[in-house]
Amino acid sequence: MKSRAICMMVSKVPVSALPLPPATHILPLNLTPDDETPSVPAFRDVLATRPSVQRRSRIISPESHFSYVTPFPIPFPYDIKPPEDPEFAKDQMKWVERWLSDREANHEQPLAPSVVPASSGLRKFCSENSGTRRELIGLSETGIRDCLPQLHVGDAFSILGSPTLAHSLKDEDTPESSEEDKLVRTELIDVLAGHAVLMSGEGESERPFAPWSLRYSGHQFGVWAGQLGDGRAVSILVVPHPSEPNTTYELQLKGAGRTPFSRSADGLAVVRSSIREFLCAEAMYALGIPTTRSISLISLPAIPVARERIESACVLTRAAPSFIRIGSFEAFNPPAGMFFLGGGQQNADFDALRQLGEWVAERVLKLEGVEWGEKGGTWGKNLVLEVARRNAKMVAGWQAYGFMHGVINTDNISVLGLTIDYGPYAFMDVFNPWHICNHTDEEGRYSYRAQPAMIIYACEALLTALSPLIGAEAELGHAVPAGWAKDIEESKMTEWKKAGEELVKDEMHHVILNECGKEYGRIMHKRLALGRYDSSDESQLCRPLLDIMDEHKLDFHGTFRLLSTFRPSLLDSAPSLSPGSALDKLVSSIFNLSPESDRIDKEKATKDWVEWLTKYSERIQSERDQWGADMDKEREDAAKAANPRFVLRQWVLEEVIKKVGQDANSGKRVLAKVLKMACDPFELWGAEGDECPDEELDPEVREERRYCGIGEKQMIGFQCSCSS
Repeated sequence: MKSRAICMMVSKVPVSALPLPPATHILPLNLTPDDETPSVPAFRDVLATRPSVQRRSRIISPESHFSYVTPFPIPFPYDIKPPEDPEFAKDQMKWVERWLSDREANHEQPLAPSVVPASSGLRKFCSENSGTRRELIGLSETGIRDCLPQLHVGDAFSILGSPTLAHSLKDEDTPESSEEDKLVRTELIDVLAGHAVLMSGEGESERPFAPWSLRYSGHQFGVWAGQLGDGRAVSILVVPHPSEPNTTYELQLKGAGRTPFSRSADGLAVVRSSIREFLCAEAMYALGIPTTRSISLISLPAIPVARERIESACVLTRAAPSFIRIGSFEAFNPPAGMFFLGGGQQNADFDALRQLGEWVAERVLKLEGVEWGEKGGTWGKNLVLEVARRNAKMVAGWQAYGFMHGVINTDNISVLGLTIDYGPYAFMDVFNPWHICNHTDEEGRYSYRAQPAMIIYACEALLTALSPLIGAEAELGHAVPAGWAKDIEESKMTEWKKAGEELVKDEMHHVILNECGKEYGRIMHKRLALGRYDSSDESQLCRPLLDIMDEHKLDFHGTFRLLSTFRPSLLDSAPSLSPGSALDKLVSSIFNLSPESDRIDKEKATKDWVEWLTKYSERIQSERDQWGADMDKEREDAAKAANPRFVLRQWVLEEVIKKVGQDANSGKRVLAKVLKMACDPFELWGAEGDECPDEELDPEVREERRYCGIGEKQMIGFQCSCSS
């Protein structure tokens, strides 16, 4: 409610007039840039004279945390025709630089009109040689409301049309927009598609600003991968939240073209994968699971992208207070003597590690109780424990809501404990603790059951990277100073590393297990509408319930939703599940959610359910004094507020992707309606509880009901690949 109130109060401004935070809150002004782009003026010169340095894969300097780079969403490999000019024919590299520069954002354009003058001093630059069609296909009202309440989007929502699953474009009249709204919307699309870039102009010295991509490394499927980095993501803006200026949101374009970290990839993303992330980030937020947020989806239909087949490009805008990962720390203290194929890796840079850690501890995590400054308080241990705590809470939410990430590499783990980088993810259909959602994960490293262990693995990698610094802090009694590792013998560094690991490892494991268990228990109590926490609930109720689902192949979310209607009096009236009783109907409804309901051993399953429901009923009755006069109604309302009616299942995603691909004009309205359902998953979509036959329902309500179903049998447990 607070964010909605703020949204109503703040003045709306175009994207080009969004304010910047103080220089102390802008990552590039506090960390070390790539030595090829050491400053914003130098970077502007690179764009004009030798842009290839930012479009070819390279290992950047060891001390660098990021590289200034602008979005560049064009087809790759670049189709550079031989020059006709004899001067360029003699020097082909000069021609390549000219060709790229002509397509870079080097030409200043006027800003969209704003009722509030821009305070950031940013100017807008575009390419004069990139007229690719840009089509807005998705805009997240909730993401904008919570992260960018001051953003004016013009008539963007109007051109998207009303969200609907069933109605045609003929059913709606689009109102005529003002010229100002059109200009604001056009600028928004241009900036969020990577066509226009907001940067400082000449002479800006207080807060020089340009987009950037982060450097990081990491372990992928347990194997060291060397330098990785934002190979197709560019952070284009940092905006303070109007109600809490110390909280900033970084806007990042995913699929924005090649950067120095792209390796052999094209830097692009496709419509299919972009829709998946756009929808899921907001769905996760609605479920209360920490996540990055979605802002927009812009299709680039004229840009072909080669995956398993040729697809169209798309740019996703996402927001988060920071996109720094555990792999960001690994980059500055990589495993020694590690051989790997492809790519490369810089030597350790311990001062860059210190600089990154101080920034993350003070500005990103905002660690309390630390005295900052020269010879300030120690922070290394607290940083590791806080990252561990946040990620333990996040993975508990994954487990409680049956979410599977699919690629829990250390470069995909946020230091803020946010779910990030949505790839081959899935929500659980039929409950199977061993389910693998990523079909390239042949060994099941990232299966549902393994996810908490993989978070422990990632946090251990963070500890390994920071352990020498933690050991040094413990010896010094204060934070390490600049140059702390210079001229230190290897034996001393090894001693610090061992001391740091011994100081933190056991406590870190305890923090993860304790926080994960506590958060998982809290959510499961909500899902079972239990008001009191009993330590025996996990072994007596939660685990046996999941065992029943597993054994009888029952739908995970559908079972929880149906259990919302259970009340102890059902057992009193039909303790043995007499045919036709309300209890019999409830259990039969649960059986019917199985894709193989005809193969369920009904006798065994019924016996299991009666035993479990009896224990559940006794547990509910034991806390009657914690509820009001109508306990059954209060509990049902509480359970339905914790168990989604609508789940972003694989079949739903595939259908939305297909509809957008077939006809973007009508498909984006379906996308908007599915987003609306994902953002309000506990609503009684599809006239839930109404036994009216489908054919008698309004077409829109009938489609809502279908979208809340488990889908066709062949889509149950559908696996995706990492290709996006």
